[in-house]
Amino acid sequence: MHSRIRCKPLQPVSRGPTMSSTVVIASRPIAKIFCLLALVGGSGFAQPTQPAASLPFVSPIFGDNMVLQRDKPNAIWGWSQPGDSVRVEMGEHFATATAAADGKWQARIQPPPAGGPYAVKIAGGQQTLELHDVLVGDVWICAGQSNMQFGLRQARNGADEIKNANYPDIRYYVVGERASYSPVTVPRGSWKVVSPTTLGGGPGGISAAAYFFARKLRESVHVPIGLVQDAVGGVPAETFTSVDALRPLADFDARIAFLERQRQKGGKEYGNYIMHWYDDYDIGSRNGSWADPALDDSSWTAVRIPGGFRELGVVDVPSLCWFRKEITLPDPLPQGGARIYLGNVDKMDTVYVNGQQVGSSSWVENPRAYFARGLKPGRNVIAIRLFNIKPTGGFISPAGTLRLVLGDNTAIPLAGEWKGKVAVDGHSPQPLPPGYESVTSMVSVLYNGMLVPIAPLAITGAIWYQGESNSERAFQYRKLLPAMIADWRKLFGQGDFPFYIVSLPAFMRRKDAPGDDSWAEMREAQALVAKTVPHSCVAITVDTGDPDNIHPIDKKEVGDRLGLCALGEHYGFKSPVCGADPLVGRACAGRVQNSLCSYRWWPGGQG
Repeated sequence: MHSRIRCKPLQPVSRGPTMSSTVVIASRPIAKIFCLLALVGGSGFAQPTQPAASLPFVSPIFGDNMVLQRDKPNAIWGWSQPGDSVRVEMGEHFATATAAADGKWQARIQPPPAGGPYAVKIAGGQQTLELHDVLVGDVWICAGQSNMQFGLRQARNGADEIKNANYPDIRYYVVGERASYSPVTVPRGSWKVVSPTTLGGGPGGISAAAYFFARKLRESVHVPIGLVQDAVGGVPAETFTSVDALRPLADFDARIAFLERQRQKGGKEYGNYIMHWYDDYDIGSRNGSWADPALDDSSWTAVRIPGGFRELGVVDVPSLCWFRKEITLPDPLPQGGARIYLGNVDKMDTVYVNGQQVGSSSWVENPRAYFARGLKPGRNVIAIRLFNIKPTGGFISPAGTLRLVLGDNTAIPLAGEWKGKVAVDGHSPQPLPPGYESVTSMVSVLYNGMLVPIAPLAITGAIWYQGESNSERAFQYRKLLPAMIADWRKLFGQGDFPFYIVSLPAFMRRKDAPGDDSWAEMREAQALVAKTVPHSCVAITVDTGDPDNIHPIDKKEVGDRLGLCALGEHYGFKSPVCGADPLVGRACAGRVQNSLCSYRWWPGGQG
């Protein structure tokens, strides 16, 4: 257990109306006066289909090493037998609740002073649970797409940062990725203490921007910081927004109807349109799959890989193609695991060895490296299903990158002659669905799968790094983002909590002449949202960009500026960076005072 953390006193800044509740929280000395029954059944969402006995006694969002929100009632919930009385204790404070007809119980408890560690004891029915090493401080949701998900290890000086990351008062919870067509009950994830042994990079590791944000707050606020990371790469904002919030915008009616049809069908919940398109039109995945090593592919077209789409006549149209290659391996096979390397692939690939799927990816930036399970001496068939959306897509790495490496490091080249066949292209009568460019793009599916199950967790506020996937619809974003923010505030029921937005950094090369630019329009939309939505602001990061990389590695500056937003707007500190310059406004780390601003440091680039 970590040593007790002592916190300097800090008066919080009041934000929004006090959350009403049917639950009264009490410390033992005044229990007779203030203790009432805590009973919260449903939350307005679809109730769990599982019986209470199959649901956890305490939701996994609560666990060892967690941070509870200071200075406000904290909802703690789980499931027990209907009618069970549940008691939650923390220090001298306790609250009780009764499990409703669906088995859900929810108690609200006032936490002890900021610091810790504390223990939380929960008992009800025939079950008991004790949470250890719990701190009390400020909890922030850290959400968005890949630049929020971007791991600390990949950031500038990431290895050194991890080596020196001994911050037992910073904790983080990575919400497991889940796209769902209906509200989900139980989240996936666990709380971890920030230390060199726990930090990782990329999906599953701590967000670099969120980590540096917490570090910045820690310098001035002197309370534990909890980060709840709710980010998925490549997604638009509407996937984090409820159907109810999207309906008034009218722009999403067709997509809402598609979601509701899929929900009624009760099929697979892919969370994106393209996989449903595959199901409807990919003849290669039906009975007698084109991955089957016994398939007769003698009538297929001979193609050269890298490449292949030109020979198949679909180089200029989005298409789903299959490629097959036969290789002969020695007997016996070398000991150790074999891997298939394909380099970078644009857009989505699924790889099979002798009919067995061994890997799949949709990230262009990720070089493909799959364990080649199922290899055997003699004849083997590698099959690849590849979805390509542009003339420059497909296999985009040099030919020497494509290889099969056996357990003894023998490399077998995979470039050269393959067999290819078009399964479906984007022409009518099977046109591509809306949003096919994005992996998890359907409306509301991450709201259902990753936000609903953690609400109404007590929080301080949220930071948001997103916009790349909405940049072609920047004008729409002026309405969409405020609707999403209001939606979240309603879901968590804690008033107008702070919501801080990362303004997109510069990307792509400087243009010779002024012109329209979607990312510049997105920055303007983000600034206008911050100007009109209460308790929001933008962190200007245009000077942190990389013209050749949509994922710039300078995440420390991003986190620091988000921290300055919070320190200036929420915590009441005066920031030397955020003056009242009439041209720039409070652009670096505060609410934008002018609808348009430029950042004088950036020498050029997109926007």
